[in-house]
Amino acid sequence: MLKKWLSYPLIGLVKFYQQAISPFTPATCRFTPTCSQYTLEAIQKHGPFRGTWLGMKRIAKCQPWGSSGYDPVPEKLQKEK
Repeated sequence: MLKKWLSYPLIGLVKFYQQAISPFTPATCRFTPTCSQYTLEAIQKHGPFRGTWLGMKRIAKCQPWGSSGYDPVPEKLQKEK
């Protein structure tokens, strides 16, 4: 429950960026889905801590000497019983 509450402000920041900042900058993301959409999906799927970490790693890869192409959010690891 705490993770869900911590996710809301982070999701809000990403959506603010997508609606208020991104439309005024040139589209330069080298990946599909875009880095902001990837971060949003990662936070929703993995929670605020791991999702933010995955988003930061993705943004760090989005540079001229990095890779490009389709890069989906990894699936959540299943704990063994």
